[in-house]
Amino acid sequence: MSSYAKPVEVAIDELGRLPGIGPKSAQRIAFHLLKADRVDAQRLADSIVALKEKVSFCQTCFNVAEGDTCQICDDPRRDQHVLCVVEEPKDIASIEKTGAFTGRYHVLMGVIDPLAGIGPEQLKIRELALRVAGEDITEVILCTNPNLEGETTASFIASKVLNLFEVRVTRLASGLPVGGDLEYADELTLGRALEGRQILT
Repeated sequence: MSSYAKPVEVAIDELGRLPGIGPKSAQRIAFHLLKADRVDAQRLADSIVALKEKVSFCQTCFNVAEGDTCQICDDPRRDQHVLCVVEEPKDIASIEKTGAFTGRYHVLMGVIDPLAGIGPEQLKIRELALRVAGEDITEVILCTNPNLEGETTASFIASKVLNLFEVRVTRLASGLPVGGDLEYADELTLGRALEGRQILT
């Protein structure tokens, strides 16, 4: 039986469901919020509600958007012929910081991970194929993370999907740590990996 009041227990349980938040961290955050000014706590609550009410996913690339399409897809200055494929919307922010990419994106919303029950059909791979078939795409850069799941996903897309089209398929150059995530790579390393990308056969 918990020694905490019910609202505290519920808050700890809900915080503990967030990725990367263990039981101890959830407890610390809950008590931090309990001690915080009501205005600060309300501001956090309002931001979460606004996130769910006002933000969705771009109907074209699946990046986060406040309308039907995201700012990048709406930007006519972006290179319409180059598509960068990433795992999650947060990866776009990492690449944009480099200033080395001026094309558009396609978010897979995950990676192939049989142990987690995630296959190609759960990802936005079909939508990627439709874009390559229907848009004037000349190059697809596979920017999945350099770990087992990322490499498996990139290989599947290159060999099973993109080989059906006359499109240049490239992969980030070496320099990114194997097993790492794009969001943790510094701008210089990620920028050089983009510039030195290699053609996948």
